[in-house]
Amino acid sequence: MKKKENKKITGKEKISELIGDKRVVEVLFENGIMCMGCHAAPFETLEQGCKAHGMNKKEIDELIKKLNRK
Repeated sequence: MKKKENKKITGKEKISELIGDKRVVEVLFENGIMCMGCHAAPFETLEQGCKAHGMNKKEIDELIKKLNRK
């Protein structure tokens, strides 16, 4: 899913929906989220994936802000 100018990333999107946007993938990698090839990517939301990797709510919110600024 490519991020459209009016489409905000909320964290509720499935990880697999986000990998169509190269800049989103870059930001995720920069932040240690490398779930793109994970078998759970089609089923897990961005928030769930971040939590599974030990991120707290504040860290997740900051990541989502970065994704929406890209």
